[in-house]
Amino acid sequence: MIDKWFFKQVDNSALIVFRIFFGILITLEAWGAIASGWVRRTLVEPQQTFNFIGFDFLQIFVGPQMYIFYAVLGLFGVFVMLGYRYKFSMAMYTVMWTITYLLQKSSYNNHYYLLILICIFMLIVPAHRYFSLDAKRQPSLKAISCPNWIYIFIILQLFIVYTYASVAKWYPDWLDFSVAKMLMQSRADYWLVGDLLQQHWAHVIITYFGILFDLLVVPLLLWKPTRKPIFIFGIFFHLFNSIVFQIGIFPYLSLAFCLFFFPVKTIHKNFLRRKPFYDKNEIIIPNYKPYFIPFVVAWFIIQVTLPLRHWLIKGDVLWTEEGHRLSWRMMLRSKSGITSFRIVDKETGKETYVNRNDYLTNKQIRTVSTKPDCMWQFAQRLKKEYAEQGKAIEVYVNARVSVNQKPHQQLIDPKVDLAAAEWNYFWHNNWVLLPEEEKEVKK
Repeated sequence: MIDKWFFKQVDNSALIVFRIFFGILITLEAWGAIASGWVRRTLVEPQQTFNFIGFDFLQIFVGPQMYIFYAVLGLFGVFVMLGYRYKFSMAMYTVMWTITYLLQKSSYNNHYYLLILICIFMLIVPAHRYFSLDAKRQPSLKAISCPNWIYIFIILQLFIVYTYASVAKWYPDWLDFSVAKMLMQSRADYWLVGDLLQQHWAHVIITYFGILFDLLVVPLLLWKPTRKPIFIFGIFFHLFNSIVFQIGIFPYLSLAFCLFFFPVKTIHKNFLRRKPFYDKNEIIIPNYKPYFIPFVVAWFIIQVTLPLRHWLIKGDVLWTEEGHRLSWRMMLRSKSGITSFRIVDKETGKETYVNRNDYLTNKQIRTVSTKPDCMWQFAQRLKKEYAEQGKAIEVYVNARVSVNQKPHQQLIDPKVDLAAAEWNYFWHNNWVLLPEEEKEVKK
């Protein structure tokens, strides 16, 4: 049964067309980051970035060389699109994209993480075996079919992503429309739609369509009677997200994923009519079968459990941020903070306040004002810098943070020396105050 389900051969037209679209989109993601100034603001201008904790060695990439890095990244995207030395090109894009993902958190986006997962998927699938330069150079590579597990894998991955994105919205601030209202406030000056986006009815629509679309899009695409209507609606939904939220290639990548939901004959007819159509339904057991099942099981156990980890961590993830990343918690809240860093010289007892503008860009200042892990990393950076001058210091943080425009509350215990504190990657850090603990600190 498993062999028939996973290893039955199906026409590979959807995979081939997706490779082309995917190559175009990841090229635009890389070169667009240069053209829009994102590379300059995020990876060139900062003295240092807030990398994922434990990946400090990636700081060697920060600087003007990132223009070349992203230019080459886009070139590998072109090679993926053309199917030129596909495996190498896809591997290089995967590694380079993962490097820049781990290198900075100031512009964190769940979609960047999704792109890593899709890059890994594209690396292991035979997406270069038709309509590619590799197949032209080496005709023995050419194939018109692929194993059915490819379709199952991508559909299941998307189901997990969309479902978690929907469930994460089931909380009071989203359901009472306040989050939608806050998100739209910064779009008031948009041409034509800015005023409409400030209306209460627009917030109601955004709130419930955000929940329902994410929850139902995969099942409705799988069911034939609703497939075309939800696809058409999805075009407008994703175009709206692209224009209003400006989230890069993700809306268009989401539309490209729909290739895997339509009948293979439909994709073949509309995109690769000259390609022979495969309909033999052969079951071919691959050499990698002994490794395949354990890999798939491990992959999806991680995908299902990783977004749930914040439930095992003390406190509300919306407040503490612990367990927020890698969990498909997209556009769920607005945070602002008023934060100061006080340095105490251990030898002299002299106190000074840090001018963050001397160290951080404006975007990094906003990040370090609300994210506990980034506050800790900045304290560690100050400790290291002063140690190089032969000074031992303590760093105390006064951070008052607001979530969803609620009253500001103390986020970090102001009595704790963050320079000496340890970072717990997997559990709650006790120097991150919970709202009820903040009241105790005041007493």
